[in-house]
Amino acid sequence: MKEVERINKERPRQLVRKLEEALWILKDKTIGVLGLSFKPDTDDMRFAPSIQVIKLLQKEGAKVIKAYDPVATPNARLFLNNIEYVSSPYEAASGSDALVIITEWEEFRNLDLEKIKGLLETPVIVDGRNIYDPREMHKLGFIYKSIGRGSS
Repeated sequence: MKEVERINKERPRQLVRKLEEALWILKDKTIGVLGLSFKPDTDDMRFAPSIQVIKLLQKEGAKVIKAYDPVATPNARLFLNNIEYVSSPYEAASGSDALVIITEWEEFRNLDLEKIKGLLETPVIVDGRNIYDPREMHKLGFIYKSIGRGSS
């Protein structure tokens, strides 16, 4: 149990490290965040990894964080300040240097990835929930980084 807890606590840092690998530096970058709630199909923000990820991004100097969650935005506002809340995943991607997936909402599995690629400044996706196939993402031209498995 302690090992599972340790791994879960480390995951937000892993996501930020993966973003740094792809972008080199986070200072002055715009990062789109998909998923704020602790888990999909809820608005529960208690212990949500998005809180720590966003705070780490801010500490690293990310200029803008554009966050989208289908349900949890009102509750997220109680926990997260100084970020831009947007109304769709596409708005989160628009003009962002990278997109990070934190909560595995079903909606994110069905995104128009070609459209997402066209909206991003650089085609970088860091997938904290492993919802996409790395080979497919590579074929689509993304720099795709996931947790605990191969990246492209």
